Amino acid sequence: MEAVTAEGGTAAAAESGARAHWLFVAAILTGSFLLFLVQPMVARMALPRLGGAPAVWNSAMLVYQALLLGGYAYAHWLGRVRPRTQAWIHLGVLAVAALWLPIGLSAMQLPADAQPAIWVPWLLGASIGPLFFAIAAQAPLLQRWYSLVTHGRDPYALYAASNIGSFGGLLAYPLLVEPGLALKAQSWLWTSGYILVVALVAGCGLLLPRKAEGVPHVAHHSVAPEWRRVLHWVVLAFVPSGLMLATTTFLTTDIVAVPMLWVLPLGLYLLSFSVAFSGNRLLVELLPRVVPLFVLIFGATLIAGDQRYAYLNAFIGLLLLFLVAVALHARMYALRPAPDRLTGFYLAMSVGGALGGVFSGLVAPIVFDWTYEYPLLILAAGALLPEAFLFGFTADYWSASDPQWRRIRLLAVILGIVLFTYLGLANPGGLLGWKPENVAFIVVALLGVLAVGKRLPFVLALAGGIILFGGYRSIQASVDGSRTRSYFGVYTITDLPHERRLAHGTTLHGIQLKGLHALQPTTYYVPRSGVGRAMNALEALYGKQARVGVVGLGTGTLACYAVPGQHWRFFEIDPAIVRIARDPGKFSFLSECQPHPDIVIGDARVRLGEQPSASFDLLALDAFSSDAVPMHLMTAEAFATYARVLAPNGLLMVHISNRFLDLAPVVAAAAQRGGWSAAMLDYKPSTIELAQDAGASEWIALSKDPAMLRLLELRGGEWRPLEPRPGFSGWTDDYASIVPVLRPPSWTR
Repeated sequence: MEAVTAEGGTAAAAESGARAHWLFVAAILTGSFLLFLVQPMVARMALPRLGGAPAVWNSAMLVYQALLLGGYAYAHWLGRVRPRTQAWIHLGVLAVAALWLPIGLSAMQLPADAQPAIWVPWLLGASIGPLFFAIAAQAPLLQRWYSLVTHGRDPYALYAASNIGSFGGLLAYPLLVEPGLALKAQSWLWTSGYILVVALVAGCGLLLPRKAEGVPHVAHHSVAPEWRRVLHWVVLAFVPSGLMLATTTFLTTDIVAVPMLWVLPLGLYLLSFSVAFSGNRLLVELLPRVVPLFVLIFGATLIAGDQRYAYLNAFIGLLLLFLVAVALHARMYALRPAPDRLTGFYLAMSVGGALGGVFSGLVAPIVFDWTYEYPLLILAAGALLPEAFLFGFTADYWSASDPQWRRIRLLAVILGIVLFTYLGLANPGGLLGWKPENVAFIVVALLGVLAVGKRLPFVLALAGGIILFGGYRSIQASVDGSRTRSYFGVYTITDLPHERRLAHGTTLHGIQLKGLHALQPTTYYVPRSGVGRAMNALEALYGKQARVGVVGLGTGTLACYAVPGQHWRFFEIDPAIVRIARDPGKFSFLSECQPHPDIVIGDARVRLGEQPSASFDLLALDAFSSDAVPMHLMTAEAFATYARVLAPNGLLMVHISNRFLDLAPVVAAAAQRGGWSAAMLDYKPSTIELAQDAGASEWIALSKDPAMLRLLELRGGEWRPLEPRPGFSGWTDDYASIVPVLRPPSWTR
């Protein structure tokens, strides 16, 4: 009878432990899901009020990082009190935070000259700060509770569930929530999820022991980690976090500017925690051998940014990020402390993650004129990666005990790096008929086989590869001053024999011809394009004193359509572009055609909202940098702003050329909702025009007065009526999604 009772008790305990395990998993997963759902949701809510300036979202990122760090610090502090008291305190915090439900922006009014660095943290903190703070503490706090409830089970595995939840929330928003629900409905959905989290946390709290077993809960049973170990945790967290943001910037700047690409690096970063914290022994064996060689070969060659293989390079960059993040997070997992010091471990991790985000998101755009943070973090990853010799002969090569021979071997590795760098730089004709880059690739691979397992030679080989495969070209561009960087991107000026080009990342931003045709509009703005025809019709439509507004300055090309008597006003978000366009040594459109231009700096929608009614006869909207779409400029409310600042018979010209999005249905829906008449001109240049740097373009003309469109159409061009897409409701400040307007992928782009 005693045996049966014992077996029954054991089975009951096992069943109870399983229920507790899944309860904690559900609570952590749901909390993390909500945490990564609220970030893009609040960003969408704030977009119409704050504009789309990157400074705004850099400030928002700091708010999120600060709240996350605060949540982890709070969870760490809470470990000083008894378990049941922790539960009561945290439930109290969740209850107080619930006063901010349903989630939404504070009603405070921002001044017209609001500085993002001050007002964005204030607005977001007042709007979601308590909710974000309370949810952010979930993962480390519940893991600590889990170790108490399950009497010694490893709680770190629950961090995998936490990051799976984060990954799910990240993907769910752009793919499911945003396309399917308006912002108000999203807010109530999040509120329902918050109530569920509170219930799950309360359930976990009921399982906690009523009193600490024999000793005060504040006592630790394990030895405190040394400061070097804590610093090591911080650095191991810093590099993947910084590399995640740097990869996003690098891919969208120098590889391919694809909408929503930011989701992929962040998603892979989150998944890396789940893989690394799984404790898989196979990873421990493979990572030190595979990842260093992959970093050496592809981390170096990716710097070249070869546009012929843009999508392949993007795939390699994402895979590289994932492997590095898994390797470094697995190393951090291997160095984890005992469960009683778990919250301090996660606090150090949060500090490192926040510092990595600050470095790549805020410091790098100020300090560097190119995405130098990417190769620097690749190099840092190479120095931190766990390494193991690939083959026995390489282990023998480095195992000799004679210090003199060790120094000779190191010099031999350095000499090899210098030699293969020379092949790439000083011998453009190639070696034995081979292209220099092919020779360099082989040498990098050979050095990799030799150097993996020996940290200093490996880092030297990696540095040599980075310099060879594009690093030296970037340094050269920085030295000669042909490149400028701001929070909005990297701008490169290329001086060719017959023209000068401005590129924003991988996208051409403007061309000026040299010689007699220097003031001739080019690219999207040639006379036969939609906007060109509208500009040439200005006097016929509105007289000699026509008032023109242009959203998006670029190189100032459109300024050369201006004639005496007209009043032009440009709206430009990036001061760096203003400096480039004003400099006659770079581009002379402004200095020759409008020496004293009226330029308003700031987000176009915010600044247009400050203009008097009926300020313009024609407004040209061309604010798309690369293929990124400022969504808040394409909503029904934005078009209402354009209607207000235009004269009753005014003309709105919208540039919608885009490699990845079909924006015609968006404009058509806004036109239908706002009572506009609309026509579209899809311009394809002839062979002769192509030789003069004309570019294909799609422009849509809109007016509240149909007669103005008929007059414009009489000026020539194959204009066609803009028809709404059946079933597509358009974008509003409350609802917008790019998923319905994505173009099919083309691997030839």
